[in-house]
Amino acid sequence: MHIRDLPHPDPGVPDVRTAGAFLLWLYRQQLGGQLKALAWGLVNVGAIAASPLPVGLAVQAVVDRDGGRLLLAGGLIMALGVLIALGGTMLHREAVTNWITAVARMQQLLARKTTELGSAMTRRVAAGEIVAVSTGDLEKIGWFVEAVSRFGASAVTTVAVAIAVAVYQPELGVLVAVGVPVMALAVLPLLPPATRRADAQREKAGRATELASDTVAGLRVLRGIGGEELFLGRYRSASQEVRKAAVRSARMWSLISAVQVLLPGLLLIAVVWYGARLALDGTIAVGDLITLYSAVAFLLFPLRHFEEIAQAYSFAKPSAKRTARVLAQTRPSGGPARSQGATPTGDLHDPVSGLTLAAGRLTAVVCGDPDTAGRLAERLGGHPPQHDEEGGDGTGPLSVVLGGTPLDELPRDIAREAVLVQDKDPMLLSGTLGDLLDVPASGRVGATEALAAAQCGDVLTALAQASVDAAGDPMHTHITERGRSLSGGQRQRLALARSLVTDPEVLVLDEPTSAVDAHTEARIADGLREIRTGRTTVVLTSSPLLLDRAEQVVFLQEGKAVAVATHRELLHSHPAYRAVVTRETDPEPAMSTGQIEESA
Repeated sequence: MHIRDLPHPDPGVPDVRTAGAFLLWLYRQQLGGQLKALAWGLVNVGAIAASPLPVGLAVQAVVDRDGGRLLLAGGLIMALGVLIALGGTMLHREAVTNWITAVARMQQLLARKTTELGSAMTRRVAAGEIVAVSTGDLEKIGWFVEAVSRFGASAVTTVAVAIAVAVYQPELGVLVAVGVPVMALAVLPLLPPATRRADAQREKAGRATELASDTVAGLRVLRGIGGEELFLGRYRSASQEVRKAAVRSARMWSLISAVQVLLPGLLLIAVVWYGARLALDGTIAVGDLITLYSAVAFLLFPLRHFEEIAQAYSFAKPSAKRTARVLAQTRPSGGPARSQGATPTGDLHDPVSGLTLAAGRLTAVVCGDPDTAGRLAERLGGHPPQHDEEGGDGTGPLSVVLGGTPLDELPRDIAREAVLVQDKDPMLLSGTLGDLLDVPASGRVGATEALAAAQCGDVLTALAQASVDAAGDPMHTHITERGRSLSGGQRQRLALARSLVTDPEVLVLDEPTSAVDAHTEARIADGLREIRTGRTTVVLTSSPLLLDRAEQVVFLQEGKAVAVATHRELLHSHPAYRAVVTRETDPEPAMSTGQIEESA
């Protein structure tokens, strides 16, 4: 595959049973590219390996004063030089192509998995691990994939040289045949401790990076409480541990490199000593001795590739293990996937909490516990957390049902069209405001209507004033990464406008107005109710302004729906609800089961 053909039309289904199985699957996916690289590698390394022959021929021609053979030797050296240059250039080209296409394949697999699981991914795999996999780990695996072809060419050529030496000069051939395997295998006992030290270094570096990220993110708070120096001291300590681990790892790899230099050097000395004796005895000619010396000296070249592949594999194996663990995550399924069809409509029911949301209505849900609200939002979006209650057959978390159809049985694209969840900390990608609102949508709600309903007038004014090269048009004003140039309330409202433009069958909003003032919140509530007329809208909130404008309110206690009514009715009839909404510190005793049923 050529780089210009990326991305892959289909990255495939990876074998994630083990790290080795994943690497083998990755190799098979680009077998054609690997064979091309191997072929060019054989041309390159084979030409290098053949170079001692014309050199020895030239030396012997000089000794014998044979101009014809000297001219022949010169022609062979020139031809081999061309092959070395051509083979080296094409080998590098094909090897780098293999690297890039392998990394691109893994990036597509990770993107597909993230899209499949959504925000539930970070509930199962630490965010730091996902970042490590998508950056450093993919590069290490790509390095191994790229080095395989060079190692294969070197291994084949080394065996060929050893056989040629044994045929050309049997007495020296025995020495070479014994010495080459010893050189190749001598570093194997050193690889496990080297790998362990490298893993320890990466683990400490990861912890230091995480500590640094937390410190930078919370710097304002740390300065406020006087804890800046404390955390900086912790980071200094962590960075020193990384330095020590890096030195220990470097020492082991230096020892491996030293062994790879020492043993071939000893073999070279033995060959020269023995060959010189044979030359003095007249058993071999001077040109033959030069040829044998050059052939053994050549073995230093492929042995560097042996060291490289050993090091690359030691780094790639744990990286492949982490990558396979991330790719092995699956979306829980309550049954066989339904075939492609129309987006289902109807009531949305969550069997875990007992919550039923009437179709076409604005419903507010009060949980009291932000964690409970977050888990509920995940379930409503079709991403049940692993620790949620399981079905009766133990197959996994119970699926939310939309119009009688479990979301887990819907194709992912249809499930996304049916239900959209906006969490309490929505992500704004860098780009213009027009790019932000350019999302898959039904076409029923325009950007202007959505911005108005989300009360983004002041945001548009601020963006227009900040516009330098967009002629004052806020839609062409650049928004920085994660919307850092905007306030929390402005980011919330822009994210809400984006969700309204999408216009899904069911829109789930988790605390969409927590960062705005009361007056703006009231206007947003009115705009939301108007623009979502006829659509199912769920707002997870405890804000009285939003609750008062909802058509119905559902109250959850300990994750279970215990009361359904309007906001004002629940305030008068349900003390626990009133305590959550009004922030009472001494609520009345909870209602009995009978009273709860009556209020519902």
